[in-house]
Amino acid sequence: MPEADDHADKSFFPEIPTRAEPFFVKGAGAYDWGMQNRLARIFRPASGRTVMLAFDHGYFQGPTSWLERLDLNIVPLAPHADALMLTRGALRSTIPPTYGGGIVMRASGGPSILKDLSNERVALDLEDAARMNVHAVAVQVFVGGEHETQSVENMTRLVDAGYRYGIPVLGVTAVGRELTRDARYLGLATRICAELGAQFVKTYYVEEGFERVTAGCPVPVVMAGGKKQPELDALRMAYRAMQEGAAGVDMGRNIFQSEAPAAMIQAVGRIVHEDASPEDAYELFREVARETALA
Repeated sequence: MPEADDHADKSFFPEIPTRAEPFFVKGAGAYDWGMQNRLARIFRPASGRTVMLAFDHGYFQGPTSWLERLDLNIVPLAPHADALMLTRGALRSTIPPTYGGGIVMRASGGPSILKDLSNERVALDLEDAARMNVHAVAVQVFVGGEHETQSVENMTRLVDAGYRYGIPVLGVTAVGRELTRDARYLGLATRICAELGAQFVKTYYVEEGFERVTAGCPVPVVMAGGKKQPELDALRMAYRAMQEGAAGVDMGRNIFQSEAPAAMIQAVGRIVHEDASPEDAYELFREVARETALA
């Protein structure tokens, strides 16, 4: 039998109000503890922002250039990312279980690059996502596309399942050849994703009106990296997005197809988490690239 606790003087500190710290992620204050904890593995608590490294391209276009060997091209970059955006096949086959950052897993798919990409289905069971200790799942939403309703339903099904398991959903706004990439469209698409339950949204940057897109979305907006650009141009885009309300970036080709990928992801992180100017971040890029080349 344990001894009775008979100390008379207990310290309840009645003069000190109970501490209740607000959760730092936009729109996430009412979520369950598990979902907040997972979001805190994706968004860095000190800055409230994230640098995600996207390399899920193979789910529809096969062995993408510079992604032929994930073990050689991606694993060395992982320690510099707050979170990885990937497929479950890539996670199980390549990513070390000692990786300590966030895992955002592609949960929709179906058609290849040879077909209509908007005709996606849910491609991941949330029970399997929980088994892999995933911190969020990502689903493509084709607002305005031929299969708009189907893709929205894919997302809402994952949102419902996500609440059962405490796993957030990232709504990814797709922009096809037939869709206009401007602030009005992106504002529509991101708001629809948020209204229907996505805990955060990924979308593209536009030079005019991006601040309206982020302000009009009640959950965090993460900027998609898009097509490969010269390093300084990509850093300038990331800087503008952060200054105009983005909660982070999800970059793929602008990092892993860079002439110095490790240097590039560190430069992006300097902008996202420290508000460095593009020029200062580019100097860091050049410095780390030189050091890497000499090693």
